Amino acid sequence: MKIFTLIMMCALFFTVAGWAQTQPLLLDDFEGVISGGPEGTVDFGAGNGSAVQVVADAQIKNTGAQSLKVTYDAISGGYMYVARGLGLDAKNSCWLLKPEEIAWDSYKSLTFYMYGQDSKAQVAFDVKDNGNEMWRFFVEDNFKGWKKVVCPFEQFFARSDWQPDSADKNEAIDFPLKSFQFEPLPEAEGILYFDTVELS
Repeated sequence: MKIFTLIMMCALFFTVAGWAQTQPLLLDDFEGVISGGPEGTVDFGAGNGSAVQVVADAQIKNTGAQSLKVTYDAISGGYMYVARGLGLDAKNSCWLLKPEEIAWDSYKSLTFYMYGQDSKAQVAFDVKDNGNEMWRFFVEDNFKGWKKVVCPFEQFFARSDWQPDSADKNEAIDFPLKSFQFEPLPEAEGILYFDTVELS
């Protein structure tokens, strides 16, 4: 009986340990003050005729008290970005966890929730790796309401249109990642909401 009990306890331990390893890790939920500028909590901007506004929204949200509302007008030849993470111009745009505190090899993808309007707009989801190289994943706004978007690391590709001058351009994702950003692509305009960015 004691041996049986010991076996069951061991089985339970490994089951719980395995379950814990597979649980998503919350990176960002866009709670608190949402603001731009050097002292801001979100690094966002636009150029070449495109425009973007970023605020918190307490009415349309996936979790918590609010989501990130992005109102955009992406024109041909223009660009925009809405970023959170480490090393950005908005110095208070950090995630809930420091990148170096994360066991990146335990996770295979980034996920986020997007509230779509079925506008058919293309949205780029970029990450900056430890070598300052930018990697991209595409999602289309072809749904209405909240949807969990799963972005496997193996499906990101190095941006060929632009890289920071400091990027090592080694065409390998170097962990820890430093930041992520959303970029609605031309030509499109509308409103999107983002929430609950996790590692899974």
